Amino acid sequence: MPRLFVDMAYKGSAYHGWQRQLNALSVQEVVEEALAKILPQATEIVGSGRTDTGVHASQQIFHVDVPEGLNPDKLQYQLNALLPFDLAIKSCRWVTPEAHARFDAVQRGYHYHIIRQKDPFRHGMAYHYITPLDVEKMNEAAELMCTKTDFECFSKVKTEVNTFLCTLFKAQWTEDNGNLVFYVSANRFLRGMVRAMVGTLLEVGRGKLSLADFEAILDGKNRQEAGRAVPAEGLFLSEVRYPESIYLS
Repeated sequence: MPRLFVDMAYKGSAYHGWQRQLNALSVQEVVEEALAKILPQATEIVGSGRTDTGVHASQQIFHVDVPEGLNPDKLQYQLNALLPFDLAIKSCRWVTPEAHARFDAVQRGYHYHIIRQKDPFRHGMAYHYITPLDVEKMNEAAELMCTKTDFECFSKVKTEVNTFLCTLFKAQWTEDNGNLVFYVSANRFLRGMVRAMVGTLLEVGRGKLSLADFEAILDGKNRQEAGRAVPAEGLFLSEVRYPESIYLS
């Protein structure tokens, strides 16, 4: 069957993450139920990766196999008509039949948003954190991370992975109208990695950790030595990249 890559965005506040679960509502479940009303048979979708409970996505990619002759633009319209307000389909593109939304991704990026003042319009979409921070030091620590490849110290303890190795392409803090945004991109991420990473960088910004302390945590590979995981509400999966060769349109 022909295969589509579907680019979607969602506000994760009402969902227990991307992955379908037995006793909790997930983004995947809601999308698959909508597809079941459009396509002639029940269809399982495969996402580029999991997002945890409460995490948002400005770009999540999933692949789906569809019948011959289907119109991608019509599918986008139909899905958006069926999906709730907090889920949106941005585009549908034909890909090669073997293209895989998870395994073919070569780069993923996340943004973490911190607001410095209470803002009712960003409630649930950013972390309200008012403690003074040394952003320059936080960026020095972020640059240091890009020289490392083992991030076991930022991984959830009980997780089944074969390796803790990741290649970071960029890690940087920027200020936006007095608020802070952390961007990090890599070839892959571990479970809980970005939230633990941000929590530890905030400790550097508060002056609780020196750069030497931060490097020792990275080299020590002990999750208990790193900072706490910051709240999910500030985290967005914002970028998933693939080789252009997999696209047919």
